[in-house]
Amino acid sequence: MKTLKKRNELEILPSSKIIDLSLFLEKERTLILGDIHIGFEEAMHKEGVLLPKFHFKDLTDKLEEILKKTKPKTVIINGDIKHEFGTISDEEWRNTLKLIDLISEKAHLVLVKGNHDTILEPIAKKRDVDIRDYYTTKDIYICHGHKMPQDADFKNSKRVIISHDHPAISLREGPRIEKYKCFLVGKWKDKKLVVLPAFSPTSSGSDIMKEKMFSPLLTNISKFRVIVVEDKVYDFGFVKELEKKIKV
Repeated sequence: MKTLKKRNELEILPSSKIIDLSLFLEKERTLILGDIHIGFEEAMHKEGVLLPKFHFKDLTDKLEEILKKTKPKTVIINGDIKHEFGTISDEEWRNTLKLIDLISEKAHLVLVKGNHDTILEPIAKKRDVDIRDYYTTKDIYICHGHKMPQDADFKNSKRVIISHDHPAISLREGPRIEKYKCFLVGKWKDKKLVVLPAFSPTSSGSDIMKEKMFSPLLTNISKFRVIVVEDKVYDFGFVKELEKKIKV
């Protein structure tokens, strides 16, 4: 695609950096990532789908590199740290505690509740972890995005960061189609809105060109920019422009 912009870094919010599939707020020294979905492999096994169990190590290896690079004071997991809705599987108990320990050794950890986190408190209480419905820092409001915020902090914010929809985009090269996780950057009314990709290695993402967005903050993404991170940060331009150029 001729209009593709390849950059070493791209600031999608003031004093911020995209670090792999996470967003780092430099002034606040706050690292934000979402949709880890620990326990997904075990849930798939129960349904008869066998997945190799190396994804958690891939996740923690990647996260350790990011923590070493950014040295954050605060880490925010923006919803869906675990996968099962109404229970806590053995895998979720073990690996969620391991992940909490990994992060808590290096930074203050905040868990923002997502729609998959209906039973999260028993795990968090084991390590006395901070759980919230949302998190604010200066004029930035951070929530999972599965429901419309109604509080005063949201109304007074200028920038919003959500997760939830696992955005990705598919590109065709001849007969081959590759899917890439992506950030979405746009607006909701007068607020700058950033959508994080899923940090989970087991999620390939939901194709924004073919699949419906579920967050009530994403009723129309045509004017959102698509940002893909591979060897570098790629600015794919606006969704409405891609709809004319990409055939999937």
